[in-house]
Parts: sequence; structure tokens; C-alpha cells
Amino acid sequence: MTYPAGGVAPVTDDEIFIGHEGGKLSVAPVRPISDPRDLSIAYTPGVAKVSRAIAEDAAKAKRYTWADRLVVVVSDGTAVLGLGDIGASASLPVMEGKSVLFKTFGGLDSIPLVLDTTDVDEIVETLVRLRPSYGAVNLEDVSAPRCFELEDKLKEALDCPVMHDDQHGTAIVTLAALRGANLVLDRAIADQRVVVSGAGAAGVACAKILQEAGIGDVTVLDSRGIIHSGRDGLNPVKARLAETTNKAGLRGGLAEALEGADVFLGLSGATIDESLLGRMAGGGIVFALSNPDPEVHPDVAARYASIVATGRSDFPNQINNVLAFPGVFRGALDSGARAITENMKLAAAEAIVSVAMDDLGADRIVPSPLDPRVAPEVAAAVAKAAEADGVTG
Repeated sequence: MTYPAGGVAPVTDDEIFIGHEGGKLSVAPVRPISDPRDLSIAYTPGVAKVSRAIAEDAAKAKRYTWADRLVVVVSDGTAVLGLGDIGASASLPVMEGKSVLFKTFGGLDSIPLVLDTTDVDEIVETLVRLRPSYGAVNLEDVSAPRCFELEDKLKEALDCPVMHDDQHGTAIVTLAALRGANLVLDRAIADQRVVVSGAGAAGVACAKILQEAGIGDVTVLDSRGIIHSGRDGLNPVKARLAETTNKAGLRGGLAEALEGADVFLGLSGATIDESLLGRMAGGGIVFALSNPDPEVHPDVAARYASIVATGRSDFPNQINNVLAFPGVFRGALDSGARAITENMKLAAAEAIVSVAMDDLGADRIVPSPLDPRVAPEVAAAVAKAAEADGVTG
């Protein structure tokens, strides 16, 4: 049984499959064709004039095609939800869903593009060749550590916004949630130590954005324990993390990491024993974000923490990427940004918190994912940050 947003009523398997029959997307014209005159404008002979104009001045494609406002949702199907490496075809329903969310919350046209290759350079080459057809790239469900290399290479190769949502969407909303929790508890992020359980795409991005936001310290763990300088077998991504995190110089596993910690951020999918939460500083914050099963049940976490959040819709404080990515891409495209900067991500997080301010509380540290105010506020903040960073035009 699956619960929809809000946890109002159970959804049956039949409803789910009926809701996906024939796919979740269609292409609709923005102007009707009801007579020969309409046809001659939309297609031949009228369209030839527009094509000639673009051939003479490529910049006119921004005005006379949809490409500049189109987001491609790109995946190779190697890290889909909690399902893992299920392949391109099986990932397509998820990418279609992402496109639905782009349209519903951000007002942006989007198409899913699933690629039957896991070779980073082949994916980059494909998107470079397709560049005239779209305006931004949303990477989705690409496994780590390949996702870091892929995003970096695409940013270098393309002159348009590129963002891996599993990394940065999660990071933006997590930062917003921590900001909201600290406002409720009257605490400062600079005084806190966060334990990040999981060093995959989301864990690495969350550690980075927390550092950008001025966190006191971050301790990151992978399956072998605390990531620290001098530990053998670290890949390049984890080696860079080791250089900038764990100021306390901790060694060991989760028990050692949680001793006196202020915040637990679960992004690994592994369950934890509640006794470990008892090692945290009193009145702490627990974000157990694994789906569908949080690292620790929220009711259990509440015995030790003042504020608890999950990634689920049937508990308070859902940390959901839909709070971020529609507005981030809308703001980037509205401003004509060539890239998505760190300041744009930080601005997005602050905008999310601002929407929650009217009724901020221990059970509402971020707005509802369905709040219609969120995407416009995020888009405006992101566009302003893009202009300030000089990446527009």
C-alpha cells in the first residue's frame, strides 16, 4: 500500500497502474489549428520564414522555439529511487513523473531522456549533440561516484544550467529544513555539528552546502565508518571530503560520530539502533530521510530529538526535493543563467524557509510540497542570485 502526498488515503496497486497507463505525459499545442490559415502559419509555408530567420541569427531560436524553456530530465537508470540499477526503460516512469512535477509546480515544459549507456563520456557527447533542442539539464538517478564526474563534465561542456537533483535538490531542502528547525529552537548553525550517514550523491552534496552555509562541523560516514584524513581506500570525492570535514578528528563508526552531535542526517538507507540517538546532545535534530523506510521510526526518534523530519508524506516535516528543483530551474531559465551556482542554491534554501515563516513550528519546519507559493519564491530568489553572480545573459 502506498500513501499519496498528505497521507490522506491509501492508494491501491490498481490505481497506480491505471495512473501510469499510456504514460503520464503528452505534447499539446499552445495555439489551436482550426483552419487552413492556422495551418499555414504553424507549418508550411509560414514556418519556413522562422527557420530562415533562425538560420541567419541563431539567437532567435530563444524567442521562436520552446528549446530555451525546455528541461531535459536525464537518467541512465543506475540509481533509481530505492530500486537501484534497474536500467533505462524501467527508470522512464520516474522521469515522466519528474517532468509532470516540473510542469505542475514550475510551469516548465520538460521531457524525459533515458539513455541506454552508463558511459559518462557517451552521455556527455549525447547531450552536447542534442544541445539545440533544450535549455537546461536535470540529471536524475545516476549512481555515485559516476554522478559527480558526469555533472562536472556536463557543466564544462554545456552553456546552460545543469543540476543533479539527487545531489543538490536534496541539499537545498535539507539546508532549508535545518534553518527552519534552528529558528524554532533558537539555535545557530555555526554552533552545530552534523553527522551525515551516507557518502553517496545526496550525502556529499549535503555536506558541501552545509559548509557553504557556515555549519560548525560536519562528520560524514560511509559503510566503513567516519571519513577522515589518512583513511585508506578513499575515492577522490571522499578524499576531498576528508580534507574539509570532521574538524573534531573523530575516528570509528556511527556511535563515535553521534557522541555529542547536534544533528543526525540519514541518507544511507541503513537502519540505526535507537540507543545511538541517546549519544546525541540533548534536544537534538534528526532527519531520517531514507525512503520508504527511515533509518529510525519518527516516533522513536522523537524520544531523543526535539525535531524530527523524514522524506515521507505521512509524517510531519517532509523533506521533499519538489520544494526546490521546479523553482531552481524556473529561476535559472527566467534569468537566462548559464549555470547554477552555489549562491543560487543557498538563495533557494532561504526562499523555502521564508514561505514557512508564517506558521513555523516543530512539526512544520518547511512548507508543504503542495504549497503553491514555494516555486515562485524560489524562482525569484534564484534569478536574483544568478544576476548577482554574473552568470546571466
